[in-house]
Amino acid sequence: MSAITTPTAGTATLVDSDSAYQVESLIAEDIDAYLAQHQHKSLLRFITCGSVDDGKSTLIGRLLYDSKMIFEDQLATLEADSKRVGTQGGEIDFALLVDGLAAEREQGITIDVAYRFFSTEKRKFIVADTPGHEQYTRNMVTGASTADLAVILIDARKGVLTQTRRHSYLAHLIGIRNLVLAVNKMDLIDYDRARYDAIVADYAAFAAGIGITAFTAIPISGFKGDNITTRSANTPWYAGPTLMAHLETVELDVTAEQDRPFRMAVQWVNRPNLDFRGFSGLISSGTVKPGDAVRVLPSGKTSAIARIVTMPGADGSGELDEAVAGQSVTLTLADEIDCSRGDVLAVAGDPPQVADQFETTIVWMAEEAMLPGRSYWLKLASQTVTATLQAPKYQVNVNTMEHLAARTLELNAIGVANLSTDRPLVFEPYADNRALGGFILIDKISNATVAAGMIHFSLRRAQNVHWQATEVTREKHADLKNQKPAVLWFTGLSGAGKSTIANIVERKLVRMNRHTLLLDGDNVRHGLNKDLGFTDADRVENIRRVGEVAKLMTDAGLIVVTAFISPFRAEREMVRAMMAPGEFIEVHIDTPLAEAEARDVKGLYAKARAGKLANFTGIDSPYEAPQDPEIRIDTTAMTPEEAADAIIARIIP
Repeated sequence: MSAITTPTAGTATLVDSDSAYQVESLIAEDIDAYLAQHQHKSLLRFITCGSVDDGKSTLIGRLLYDSKMIFEDQLATLEADSKRVGTQGGEIDFALLVDGLAAEREQGITIDVAYRFFSTEKRKFIVADTPGHEQYTRNMVTGASTADLAVILIDARKGVLTQTRRHSYLAHLIGIRNLVLAVNKMDLIDYDRARYDAIVADYAAFAAGIGITAFTAIPISGFKGDNITTRSANTPWYAGPTLMAHLETVELDVTAEQDRPFRMAVQWVNRPNLDFRGFSGLISSGTVKPGDAVRVLPSGKTSAIARIVTMPGADGSGELDEAVAGQSVTLTLADEIDCSRGDVLAVAGDPPQVADQFETTIVWMAEEAMLPGRSYWLKLASQTVTATLQAPKYQVNVNTMEHLAARTLELNAIGVANLSTDRPLVFEPYADNRALGGFILIDKISNATVAAGMIHFSLRRAQNVHWQATEVTREKHADLKNQKPAVLWFTGLSGAGKSTIANIVERKLVRMNRHTLLLDGDNVRHGLNKDLGFTDADRVENIRRVGEVAKLMTDAGLIVVTAFISPFRAEREMVRAMMAPGEFIEVHIDTPLAEAEARDVKGLYAKARAGKLANFTGIDSPYEAPQDPEIRIDTTAMTPEEAADAIIARIIP
């Protein structure tokens, strides 16, 4: 017989008295046997999601309470906090077990993702409590990225809301196939079956429209405990499982992962001594045994598994006869072939794909909008590459599933966009392999995660376009000109003097018999970039194109002089990364805004101040000054001629 009881310190079992007695007896008599039993329990990762005030935190608190994962001192603190800041009229406010931030308690909402561990006799759990507010959707995506199941809560009084649909769509998009529709707060509608059935029918219609083929609906009250761990007498019309019973028995995808082809991203080359060289990582799918033929990607080299090494077990052996999906192991190969962090080991006969252009779904997670053309770090499994996003094909309206035209993606927006990388990426479609199909994008300057993404497929053009080797090398071009190629990248505010100084530098270099090419910001907009405006996205694309041209010119052995405002550090660093080491020389023409505006040779500042010229750098569009340029020119302290001489003295031995 089950009943809610006050937890005692040191216990972590369900409230069934017989089960609790058996577990506690096992702990007292044979702790090793208990730990072995606990170790081999399956682990379910799940999230709670839904709209604001649907009761997500309260539900998790109730699960922790009912599974006796609260110690006596925690319970005493919870009771005191419930009386002081709780929202349940002095009764225990279970949400306080999860909402620990001061801002969360003050507002009665969840802001950050909170992870909690608990266990029952049958299974271990890690639950993520995710925020309901739309502005924190990115936090929900973070929590859902590793989940096997999603509990989607609905307030029985309110029914299906916008965030219910948004979170359901995201959970399905991320690949969560086990969904529980928990119609919460049934106590506040007097356990009305008709209302419950209407909500389930409404949700089912929406779910079918986004591809959700099955879900489990349960009427609950997280506060009162109805249908959480025990069947409620208040819902005699409900014949399904309790929430806990469903969580304990739902089938996981472990077997399905093991049935797929072997894949393991190499996270570390393990070289403790001269006689051992192994490759460590987490097996994301399949099984592997000594003797199996494997392929190293992206190189494509093949070998065979020699040993599977792990921590020593009870018998003292640290080797396995077989390893399966979900295990972290070290593999040794029969042959001495090149393999390093970021490579992927796969079954030789059925390897994953390798490409550098993809169609992807992007969930934008940054306050600043996406800038098509800007380069970001892309991290997929243990691979890190430079990636560039194109303008979205469309944005998804999560309420109607309508595809909307979009030039960019704002915070929490979801869209489909093509993406290219600077070198081949080992991948599989996200629908087939979450580990090799899901990625994040990281801002190169701030190191902040700006987006999560899922790969659909590689683009056909990536398979049709190959690099054509040429016989005359860039070194030969440079030798013919008797010079070292370089890019002198002049950056600074409008009116700083970039074009003036760049012209003088090129003139002096030509007099020294140097082969040069000057790319001026205004001039390229008459031809190469005539289709671009002055939005942030267009400015990013402007610099990307100029960078590609400058690279081609250095391949020809030229000294390239450029004069562009190039207001963003990220794009200047993108161009630097295109060049050979030491060839990109950033020259900051450092002129104060007041001085540049006072010169105003072209009258642009006056127009910007009058509101006649939008997105003007220094007025209503930012300029990110170089932090550590190779050359800094203070135009208030030297003439253009002196500045040109100083620059040439730095680059010509």
